[in-house]
Amino acid sequence: MASGSTYLIVRPEQGGILDLAKYLVLGDIRSGVKFLEFENPSGAEQLPVGDHRWVIVVSIIARKIIGFFGKPLEYTGYVVDFFLNLLSQNGNLLGLLHNLLHGKVVIPRRGTQTFLSTIGHLDDRIDLYKGQDLVEQLICDSDSGESSVNLKMGNRALMDLCMMASKLAYENAEVVKDVVHHWKASYSISMHFVDFYNCWNDFQKEMSTQVFILCDKPKDASLILISFRGTEPFDADDWSTDFDYSWYEIPKLGKVHMGFLEALGLGNRTNAETFQYHLQSKAANFSLSKSDDMTGNSSKGPESIPPRTEFGLEKNGSDNSFDSEELASTVIPPEALEVTAYYAVKSKLKSLLKDHKNAKFVVTGHSLGGALATLFPAVLLLHEEMEIMQKLLGLYTFGQPRVGNRQLVSFMEAHLDSPVPKYFRVVYCNDLVPRLPYDDKTFLYKHFGVCLYYDSFYVEQFLLFIVMTCIFSTACILKKVDEEPNKNFFGLRYLIPEHLNAVWELIRSLTMGYTYGPEYKEGWFSILLRILGLALPGISAHCPTNYVNSVRLGKERVVQMSSLERASFLNDG
Repeated sequence: MASGSTYLIVRPEQGGILDLAKYLVLGDIRSGVKFLEFENPSGAEQLPVGDHRWVIVVSIIARKIIGFFGKPLEYTGYVVDFFLNLLSQNGNLLGLLHNLLHGKVVIPRRGTQTFLSTIGHLDDRIDLYKGQDLVEQLICDSDSGESSVNLKMGNRALMDLCMMASKLAYENAEVVKDVVHHWKASYSISMHFVDFYNCWNDFQKEMSTQVFILCDKPKDASLILISFRGTEPFDADDWSTDFDYSWYEIPKLGKVHMGFLEALGLGNRTNAETFQYHLQSKAANFSLSKSDDMTGNSSKGPESIPPRTEFGLEKNGSDNSFDSEELASTVIPPEALEVTAYYAVKSKLKSLLKDHKNAKFVVTGHSLGGALATLFPAVLLLHEEMEIMQKLLGLYTFGQPRVGNRQLVSFMEAHLDSPVPKYFRVVYCNDLVPRLPYDDKTFLYKHFGVCLYYDSFYVEQFLLFIVMTCIFSTACILKKVDEEPNKNFFGLRYLIPEHLNAVWELIRSLTMGYTYGPEYKEGWFSILLRILGLALPGISAHCPTNYVNSVRLGKERVVQMSSLERASFLNDG
């Protein structure tokens, strides 16, 4: 291990239930430490003690359960996806029966533009809510002939585009292309699909990190949008990542969630030293060979890597590529040379910004996708890609888990809060995922950015108070909430309200079409999820349907603070 590397890996597989019981009930540190692998931090001191032991115990038990049901969950996902598409492609149940009788059953085929994901069936809306507003704000400067972006962060039309793109990221490439083409045909804007990637995820050891890119125009674009896929409902590894507390400490950046770094292709926990090579301040740029189009359909041909001297290796002639024997002897695993999300997207973004001189880019994602969307600009900053970062218009995430500690918060706020906020983190009501990983004295995971919190009535939370500036005048200071209520979810005092709210959400789902219009009507599959939410309110609240509705129906509410609250707020701020 290279000196200075600091990390903590929680490994549920390295201990048993008896070890957990000894640790939880008896406070036996020797039993608890069996679940940890660490380098340089304060070793066993990283383990919670006293009343905080249950935090790591819940995490380990959750990951053990998720791991145990991993394969059944995967097979269930295949069956559910097939059944939902079988129904939808045959005109639902009656249509399917009719086609069966006449021998005309349409068999769903994965990877086609008619095969939707589970998320797509939960919420089948594809139209942009304020598409024309977005068009009007992506204007062309007629005097100079150069396109420019006239979008402000916090703009609801832009936020809706980001949410719809975040939802679309769950679909296959053909569906994404089809929907982007629909947007182009429906609005007076040349929406242009750029590329779709299935990238290597080193936590899952497969090509499962999904991301797509689009522009508002094929030429002289004003806006580039990058959307990362979130947590798949039936993917055990995705859920395990959300419950994982493992971190790697990066100089200048701070402690960052290890699973999210792996999903971006920036190292792997099997050989934690690989993180150091990817996350140096001026990390070398991996580049794909010209024969590889960087999509999930590539042939995975040979790739070039940086000069070997940057990794303490000798060059062998002019060719900078490794053969298989060399790969086996280096600290860089073969998987690092697969198409990975960070390098593939960065390479394409550089090319797009070169072709579209006046364009700015937005990064977005729901759930796990939000975490990856947040880390992408963070690593760009770490790698001192300032030319790219000057073109960042903003970052929108929806139902995003925490990604790092307070040092990461300070680093990102220094770059994304000035001169205006560029990072908006949208949270719906009792969504469990934004409350993970835990924010406590042991794990130190923190949120940052402007939090737009919506309750189950789609009311956006604000704090408003008055500060006297002189005898004759006052100044209104408006501040959005820094953190969603019940920041760690599993508080006992929130248990009954969470389940009562789930009952209300079920009732609301039955009336949405009448209350807000037919486009808000929820189908039988969505209502079924609401019923499951009576037992698991934090999971059902995570559904993208809630986020689409929050963006489109959200209303601002001003909360007047008392004098004591104002004093406390000023002291904290």
